[in-house]
Amino acid sequence: MTKEGAAALGSGDLAKLTGVSTDTLRHYERKGLIARPPRTAAGYRRYPREAVARVRLIQRALVIGFSLDELAGVLRERSAGGAPCQRVRAIVQGRLASLNQQLSDLKLLKRDLHAILDEWDGRLARTPSGKQAHLLDALAHRPSLTSTRLPRP
Repeated sequence: MTKEGAAALGSGDLAKLTGVSTDTLRHYERKGLIARPPRTAAGYRRYPREAVARVRLIQRALVIGFSLDELAGVLRERSAGGAPCQRVRAIVQGRLASLNQQLSDLKLLKRDLHAILDEWDGRLARTPSGKQAHLLDALAHRPSLTSTRLPRP
């Protein structure tokens, strides 16, 4: 085995070092996020050591809001000698704006939930034991809940 081959990583090694699955690595390859590595005679992938940094870059970019397709486009442009810096900044700026909107929506939802619980506590206090208070039915008449504010967990 050559010196380069000895420094190369198998799929399992790269997955372990970066905390992703081998399926994820193959998906990143298909998307063009990491280069298709050379293979051994037996067909095993052999990633260069630099792939660790690339996978970590991908993981962190995903955390701050890049989609795989956006990231693939940026990395493709960069590899072709382009300077996608303004595009990268715009993507993150858009993510921040979206996050700010979500925070605002969550504050409104929190206020609404407090009001709903106060209303329901009153209904429950007026409802005889064993009888339905129709708490969920009351939601149909709450205009503040006409827009979806919270993504489902």
